[in-house]
Amino acid sequence: MPQPLRYTLYADAPHTHRFRVDVHVAAPDPAGQELMLPAWIPGSYMIRDFAKNVVALSARVADGQVLSVDKLDKDHWRCAPCAGALTVSLEIHALDLSVRTAYLDTRRAYFNGTALFPRLPQQADQSCELEIRLPQGAEYARWRVATALPALDVDGAGAGLYRAADYDELVDSPVEIGEQLRAQFIACDVPHEIVITGQVRVDLDRLSRDLKAICEQHIRFFGEPAPMSRYVFLVLAVGDGYGGLEHRASTSLICRRDDLPQPGDSGVSEGYRTFLGLCSHEYFHTWNVKRIRPAAFTPYDYGRENYTRLLWAFEGITSYYDDLGLLRAGLIDIPAWLQLLGETATRVCRGPGRLRQTLADSSFDAWNKFYKPDADTPNAVVSYYAKGALVALALDLTIRRATGGERSLDDVMRALWQRYGCHGIGVPEDGVEAIASEIAGCDLQAFFDLTIRSTAELPLAELLAEFGIDFTLRPAEGASDKGGTPARRTTARADLGLRTGTSGEELRVVHVIDGGAAQMAGLAAGDVLLALDGLRITPRGFEALLDRCPPGEPRTLHFFRRDELSSVTLLPLPAPADSVYCSVSAQPSEPVLERRCEWLGG
Repeated sequence: MPQPLRYTLYADAPHTHRFRVDVHVAAPDPAGQELMLPAWIPGSYMIRDFAKNVVALSARVADGQVLSVDKLDKDHWRCAPCAGALTVSLEIHALDLSVRTAYLDTRRAYFNGTALFPRLPQQADQSCELEIRLPQGAEYARWRVATALPALDVDGAGAGLYRAADYDELVDSPVEIGEQLRAQFIACDVPHEIVITGQVRVDLDRLSRDLKAICEQHIRFFGEPAPMSRYVFLVLAVGDGYGGLEHRASTSLICRRDDLPQPGDSGVSEGYRTFLGLCSHEYFHTWNVKRIRPAAFTPYDYGRENYTRLLWAFEGITSYYDDLGLLRAGLIDIPAWLQLLGETATRVCRGPGRLRQTLADSSFDAWNKFYKPDADTPNAVVSYYAKGALVALALDLTIRRATGGERSLDDVMRALWQRYGCHGIGVPEDGVEAIASEIAGCDLQAFFDLTIRSTAELPLAELLAEFGIDFTLRPAEGASDKGGTPARRTTARADLGLRTGTSGEELRVVHVIDGGAAQMAGLAAGDVLLALDGLRITPRGFEALLDRCPPGEPRTLHFFRRDELSSVTLLPLPAPADSVYCSVSAQPSEPVLERRCEWLGG
């Protein structure tokens, strides 16, 4: 049996923001060892070219002799042939505060393996070992290592040797290092750990109880035993931030510290509900996309885009079940879940891109559109997360209606797990549709033609009505209105058809919406708004100015484009009915009430 590849990670100079990685190859390729750094990280579908962060790369043999290294392209290298063991050393800059790459400073270290660890194409299936060496000094005495990788020989801080079955497991196991708060719980016989980095006050007992409820809900949804023997939530708490990335036995999360439950709190704040929804989303991915995954990802090709039209199913269906999981776990009630549904539907309704791009195309084009937004993104792109969640809802209700409540999307997901996920077989491009039709007992091609291969509006109001849910559209009541709640405003509101962002005391145009007053007047992203009808525009006062503008009356707008002062006359339009409010029907019939209870509980 070949010796494991040995990766050694040094974080011994945090002030430089550079990791050093040594790759020890006991039996290098006689023709010259090749290695490459991935171009992307699974779960985030954009080419990131991690090799751009390589500061230096060198190779040597056991006696210290330096070998020549040829760079073949942007992220591939070949070492000169050698006899005996080979060590390749890389110095890599790491200062990206996200869940996708790597970060190192004097307060914290974090990395995903795709950002640091070269892949050896000829030895990709070989077992790996990772040795983690922490910086020395009193200021780092409280640093600890957290990762889902199995430990082989580590000290009390977690520094030392870990193992991975192959390269895929190595890079799918992020590592968090620093001063941490920790808690543990057991969910369906699986040990779970919560690791929080950052200055924070948090009720760890409550957080453990709530995450335990979510994890048990999802494990039992797919069926015990769980596919992992241990799971770790890696949480970075910051002043303002949000994000998550799924892994096979862990997840990396960034959240606002104020969103975590505080000691003494009993209710579920909007921020805490958002955080729990993020945890639920990434945990559901343990099955849906990490193991039930497209054939296009089986295996991953780390060097280029991996195209599939199924991201709507892997992200959209997960987005449907993340909040539904909170409801089923008893952490929120039906009105709270309906509010979240209304907010999701509002995000979709407010994007003209839903009328231009299909969900299948959104999935396929994620690599150069969804993950690379620009000024025109709202007009050209639809989110396979948000609209995908609505399609999952529509598919669930369609199957329930077709089978008289006997089957549902739950059965589709379990069938995908049993046929593909637990066997490591990739889902073909028509696999989700085929199983859904089988579960429904009828051909659902027309449903999928409408929902994922066309830009037609989804029949949500009709479907929800059959389950005792009212679907109401109303105009937005201001820039902070996310939908999900009933109308409060009684007068018509003017709308300029633009989205803005602040820069100090400046209000800048970020997006100009198709068909709106701003587009017809010729405004563009980047314009700095100065005055409306001679009154100064400020970030805090802009909404009040608009409230004094009845729709249909011409207005004069002054703005800077670059360093040139300009003015236009624009005609504010009535705010469109693009905000969704979902509520329980007042007096449903008995059959409708039964259908709703089977779906959402009593």
